[in-house]
Amino acid sequence: MPIFAANQTGYDDQGSGPALVLLPPFPFSRGLWSGVGGALARHFRVIAVDPRGFGQSPLPSGRFSIAELADDLTALLDGLGVSRPALLGMSMGGYTALAFAAKHPERLAALVLCDTRADADPPATRAAREGAIARIRERGVDAYLPGSIPRLLSPAAPPALHAHVLARAEDRAASLIAGIEALRDRPDRTRELAGIHCPTLLLRGAGDQVTPAETMQAMAGAIAGARFVTLPDAGHLSHLEAPGPFLDAVVPFLTPALGGAGR
Repeated sequence: MPIFAANQTGYDDQGSGPALVLLPPFPFSRGLWSGVGGALARHFRVIAVDPRGFGQSPLPSGRFSIAELADDLTALLDGLGVSRPALLGMSMGGYTALAFAAKHPERLAALVLCDTRADADPPATRAAREGAIARIRERGVDAYLPGSIPRLLSPAAPPALHAHVLARAEDRAASLIAGIEALRDRPDRTRELAGIHCPTLLLRGAGDQVTPAETMQAMAGAIAGARFVTLPDAGHLSHLEAPGPFLDAVVPFLTPALGGAGR
């Protein structure tokens, strides 16, 4: 499993052809993409990236911003010689993709935004994140993670999937706290959506308990030519509960969009 020497970012690089970067949701590393990542690598060069503090990527200062995740991604792409990739970001990965799009719009061949949003946290959500941070600090990771996983899946998700997801969640308290702080403090990028001009697909699990449908529909309406697709029988981690429909939406969308993209 390679690590990019310049900033110690962990990543996987498989397949060939136009580059597609996978950015995972909180609180996970790139390993959460393992199933669909392999399937996508039959069509594209797939680069799955660990954010700071997750998987193999270190947490240099004990905290980070979403903008810094986008800067880490830029450095990794430069180091790999990838000039114009497609980005596929889910939840926190979507925030990173939007930050990259705001800073480097000319480098985007295509964008896939999954179960994510462009607006900042409202007061109630910020308060909930503060509560989560306090819970981890006072009672440890086990007081936070098991209770957070059910919201990431659809209400009908079986116990085995809950266990599968929990086993793959980041379990270092410092990383979880840093991630929650980055989510809490991210800026509102709603006004920047009009500046996205590459082909854009938005995906949402029909049973997503975190991101409202109207929020993603509004995002799609603000991005010229964007498509919005609902994946049935799926929650916030839509690629896990509906891998077939997920791939059926992503591959046909990206194939023409990446036809002339740089490696």
